[in-house]
Amino acid sequence: MAQAPPRGVLPLVLLILNVGTIYCRRPEPYYGRFIGKLTQYAHGIRGMVYAVDESTVFVRGFAYDGTGPDAYFWVGDSPQPSPEGILVPYPEDYVSRDPPVLAAHTNSDILLRLPPGKRLRDIKWLSVWCRRFTVNFGDVFIPSGLDPPRPRVLPEFKRLAHGLRSGNISVLDAKTFYIPNLHYDGAGPDAYFWVGNGTEPNPFGTKVPNEQGSLHPLRGYLGEDIEIVLPGKLTAYDVDWLAVWCVEYRHNFGHVLIPKDLDVPPALGQTKITTSSTTSQTPISASNNCKEILDKRLQVRWEIQGDHVQVTLAARLRKDQYMAFGLSGAEGRPAMLGADVVVAYWDIRANQPRVVDYSISHLAQCDGERGVCPDLRLGGSNDAILVSGLQKDGVTTISYRRPLLATEADRDKEVLTSRPQSVIAAFGPLNSRYEANAHSFMDTTRSDVQIDFGTTNDNTCLGLAELDAGGPAPWPPRIIAHTTNFTARIGPAGGRRGYTPITDNTIDNGFLSFGHPSWGIAWYINDQLIPEIYVERGETYTFAVEGGDDRTNPAKFHPFYISDSSEGGFGQKKPEDQRKQRVFAGVAYDNEGYPYPTAVGRYCEWTHKTTDQALQSETFEQYMETLQLECEPGEPSVLNWTVAHETPDLLYYQCYTHNNLGWKIHVVDPGTPIPLPGDKSAITNMATPLLSLSLSLVSLTALYSMVRSR
Repeated sequence: MAQAPPRGVLPLVLLILNVGTIYCRRPEPYYGRFIGKLTQYAHGIRGMVYAVDESTVFVRGFAYDGTGPDAYFWVGDSPQPSPEGILVPYPEDYVSRDPPVLAAHTNSDILLRLPPGKRLRDIKWLSVWCRRFTVNFGDVFIPSGLDPPRPRVLPEFKRLAHGLRSGNISVLDAKTFYIPNLHYDGAGPDAYFWVGNGTEPNPFGTKVPNEQGSLHPLRGYLGEDIEIVLPGKLTAYDVDWLAVWCVEYRHNFGHVLIPKDLDVPPALGQTKITTSSTTSQTPISASNNCKEILDKRLQVRWEIQGDHVQVTLAARLRKDQYMAFGLSGAEGRPAMLGADVVVAYWDIRANQPRVVDYSISHLAQCDGERGVCPDLRLGGSNDAILVSGLQKDGVTTISYRRPLLATEADRDKEVLTSRPQSVIAAFGPLNSRYEANAHSFMDTTRSDVQIDFGTTNDNTCLGLAELDAGGPAPWPPRIIAHTTNFTARIGPAGGRRGYTPITDNTIDNGFLSFGHPSWGIAWYINDQLIPEIYVERGETYTFAVEGGDDRTNPAKFHPFYISDSSEGGFGQKKPEDQRKQRVFAGVAYDNEGYPYPTAVGRYCEWTHKTTDQALQSETFEQYMETLQLECEPGEPSVLNWTVAHETPDLLYYQCYTHNNLGWKIHVVDPGTPIPLPGDKSAITNMATPLLSLSLSLVSLTALYSMVRSR
């Protein structure tokens, strides 16, 4: 949802939007290039015909009495409609062997796709034609030289932050963008596809659902081809740019400008392309069916798709664990024997999701002839087709399709769409063959669970967030001491193991901290993620700063400074808020009294080799193996800081232009013992009274809120 502009800005913004509408918006409704009216010869033929694109025709307000015995839409290149034409099926998704005879219509809007290989330039007319009696009921002729709307190819995303890049982006129709070879590390905390008006992306934009139609923050992409659709009545004619934008921190990760002279097809539902994201994106069922089973540890979503059912399983799995779901071996109770299930797991060898069709002929491990066996191992077929899979925030989500019918009578069971069926599910360990091993009694369905696969909007789920509570273990805080030389570079924040949990439940200047929010990047000091630095009073320290010197690109401009503020962002603060900070290094003032940063050097960033692997990295050292250092031309900035004797005990290294990139500097007297990494006793002992006081205040505040609510 777009944020409201500040007071005083709204009239100007509206003026810009209105000017954009005058110059670039198409009249609504827009159906494409007008071809002409259908001429009626018989059976009440009527309709307005438009060229949607070079292979699609739209007939608006089509009428036909339906009494012709063998009538079809018919196209050809002869001077007049004739038997030598070609049939255009309608509807195009018919299931019978032969195309259906044209039914009666009174005022229908009809989308016709020309036969494969045919374009509007290849035909001279469109007719409603009776094959049996070779009679033309009505026709329209295609004007010579007709130039139908076409998709428009744009440049790639501008590469600004978080590894965002793509191939050339296409505007397929007035609402649909095709983004090939999309790369994005997924580390932005509040990033979305974003459209709006103006010369460059800004906060006054609109979120665009991802390729799954979801408005959740964007996941990582690794060379995928995706298609996104503008929401509501918004069209490509209404906007000036498409971006990947972080809403919370108002940062542009990259964008492409949309030209004013677009002439793309209208969005009438004709755009259908196959993208690589269908095998890697977050699986979200188009329907709203969802049930939680196994003590709400497993979510099952389902949707009927023709003669198949698509099932999505989501759960918190260990690396060596599977989740299984399928039809019970008996109706009215959970029965493994005779069951038809699919086992889904994440193959850590290939870092890929897997789904395997199993049948259960005996309550024992598979011996190649009977037991809990993959159908393939018994000479059958694997009827489970992988659709997609994702591991994110500790949740493994895998989607697959299977036929409704039983393809092998002795191994498979039919999925019914007319009444509920008993289903079973389980969690268990994988053996060395990556086959399902025996599960515990608590990890399987113990009472009858039924699902009506033919229903819609059967949703009793609370959402994956309920399954996601707890999260992965954070990495331990890092400590740097007994050195006077530091490098300061930018790197990823480490997701739910990194910046925010590292800054959680600590004492900051006498107050309890509950974890600082992160916008996806942080300072890496000596290639460590936000370590706590120990310095001695009277000593001089040198920081080689590589946070970026391009002031035109905020995503790569991070001057380094030292302050008593745990938040930072001195340069973005109002003067009255700047006066609340004490700055100890990295900021100077010009002759007019305005502050400016002094530690401005080239940009060096630890970037993801693929997508963010923080969740899969149990240690920070493992995480560093998934990163690579990328530096732009130039030299680091050198910041020398002599610690004065009156310097407070606790300071912070921060970013001048953004909040929450840095962490603590402990200032001690010479000879003070420094805790080893993992040994926080010195800090803990000093903080205990303050921690107790802060916890007491928190408790009193909560109690007061409870009393008021009653």
